[in-house]
Amino acid sequence: MLDSKIITLLKLEKAGSYTKAAHELHLTQPAISRHIRLLEEELGIKIFQHGTKKLLLTREGKILLRYAHRLMAISQKAVQAIEDERRHARHLVIGITQTASENMIPQVIAQYCNENPDTHITLITDTINNLYKYLELFEVDIAVTEGAPPEGVSYQSVLDTDYLCLIVSPQHPFAERQSVQLQELKSERMILRPAGAGTRNLFENGLERHLESIRNFNVIMEVDNIAMIKDLVALDLGVSVVARSASIQDARKGRLAIVPIENVSLVREIRMVYHRDFAHLQVLEDLKRIYDSL
Repeated sequence: MLDSKIITLLKLEKAGSYTKAAHELHLTQPAISRHIRLLEEELGIKIFQHGTKKLLLTREGKILLRYAHRLMAISQKAVQAIEDERRHARHLVIGITQTASENMIPQVIAQYCNENPDTHITLITDTINNLYKYLELFEVDIAVTEGAPPEGVSYQSVLDTDYLCLIVSPQHPFAERQSVQLQELKSERMILRPAGAGTRNLFENGLERHLESIRNFNVIMEVDNIAMIKDLVALDLGVSVVARSASIQDARKGRLAIVPIENVSLVREIRMVYHRDFAHLQVLEDLKRIYDSL
């Protein structure tokens, strides 16, 4: 379905050289060059900068490539949708953040698949920024994220309301406390998500509202894995600030203690974000029904 010149452009961008692209597409290098030249003539642009050893896109080339990725994803989805119709099946790709992967979301999706054996779901986990990029490129059908989506994303369904809290080891002095003050955390060894993670952004925004900065806290480690953070905290090697939904099961098992931070609002909504033309709105309703029942 997709124009062969677009396929060549995408392969060339991924391979990084005409030689590698030609090898992977089983074409000659002149054929690859001809495809790119025809695209440039058709659109009246230069796709790659000349006079550089590396393949560097022009500004127009970057725009073209962004839409080329969309075209590829839409083409693949069209083929899949036709095949699904023929087989009376349904394939969906759902992207979730690491925080979402630590709460009930995977269980909800698995239960949905058990209730709907004709549905196959591919579940991917990535950062919130990457998930919105995949959604824009039509590489995921639904993104389950926390917090307000970027401007322009208007098709969303609120799944739940969550908030960040302090987690400590049951042996930590804070474990028996009803709450802690923000200033008390400055003397603690903190293990946090890296800068740019949704949880980290929300925590830093909460600090700014109290005229504080993350630089005033003793962050000994940054770990891009919530399960690992919880393991380290459970060993009393530090404290952390994570979503309550990601730590509630550990607290019930006595592995961690959850302690609210006084007068610091760290509330966020868990949302299912999707495209305007998403054809399976009943899936969203079913996922919310299952989530609410757990």
